[in-house]
Amino acid sequence: MSKNTADMDFEALLGKYDYIFKKGDIVKGTVYGYDNTGVSVDIGAKNMAVVPLYEIGTQKGVTPEEVLKKGEEYEFLITQDADDDGKFTLSYKRVHMAYIWLELEKAKQNDETIAAPVIQIVKGGVIVDISGLQGFVPQGQIYTGNPAVKVGDKLELKLLTVDKKQNNLILSNKKVYESSIEENRKNVLAQVEVGQIVKGEVVRLTDFGVFVNVGGLDCLLPLSQLSWKWVEHPSDLLSVGQIIDAEIIDIDTKKNRISLSLKNLEPDPWENAAQEFQEGMATEGLITRIKNFGAFVEVKKGVEALLPQNCLEAYQKKIGKELKAGDSIRVKIIKFNSKDRRISLDLAD
Repeated sequence: MSKNTADMDFEALLGKYDYIFKKGDIVKGTVYGYDNTGVSVDIGAKNMAVVPLYEIGTQKGVTPEEVLKKGEEYEFLITQDADDDGKFTLSYKRVHMAYIWLELEKAKQNDETIAAPVIQIVKGGVIVDISGLQGFVPQGQIYTGNPAVKVGDKLELKLLTVDKKQNNLILSNKKVYESSIEENRKNVLAQVEVGQIVKGEVVRLTDFGVFVNVGGLDCLLPLSQLSWKWVEHPSDLLSVGQIIDAEIIDIDTKKNRISLSLKNLEPDPWENAAQEFQEGMATEGLITRIKNFGAFVEVKKGVEALLPQNCLEAYQKKIGKELKAGDSIRVKIIKFNSKDRRISLDLAD
């Protein structure tokens, strides 16, 4: 081979690598080293590049060496043109995240289920990590049949919102179980009837009642059905996670709803009240609550009667102190209506 021919071959070989790299290009490169500033990458015979630590996108507890393995080839985005030393600045994180967003968009279109660990509990829900992206799972989208969610738990999730421009990723744990929930609802509704006693777990307390999970179906135990006596809030009697027995008092097959009663498992205290109380008789009672129109007095367990405000004030003035819930008082029954379950009181002589 002549010298001229050899020179021509060498120039041709150099020409293969004579690509003009520029900011914004996606390039392939091979990892060949690490230092305290980042990762060194070979992106061509005549070029060298570095990926700063902040452009690697490591998750908590994961090292750059674990993300970008030495000798492996990856895709990178050129974020800065070559400096005076000919060194380019790259980003692995931005390319990686772009692919993750694409995968998530496809997963949403195909209604796929993905798994992601909980990394933070926040007001209104939880934050999960999806390959470095943070997604939000609202509290209302967490399946109530699961134990209380905590950091480190891995949730099965469906995608509700995937918006790369707004960096908005919202997911649902509840939707994963919707088909099985619906099947459970049908099974439960087909097996129960009004008057049946069922066992369930208290899953949520509200101002208007308690939600009890019965065989996978959340049933409502209204506040008025908790006890024969007055209950200010469900938390006075029950707590989340408690297993209870309750009676089914209504089944709505159109809305897939079941209503429960706890007080029906106890004898109705008003049934024998007419034999125990007569108008004009005096009895000892316990003040259960005080309102601006008077005090409610429990004259028998589960049976409350009203002592008017003027009577209460007169008695307090007589004894020289203010009464409160839990105090006992001697009263006289002046009116008894067993049909409407009402008793009116006066102070005993």
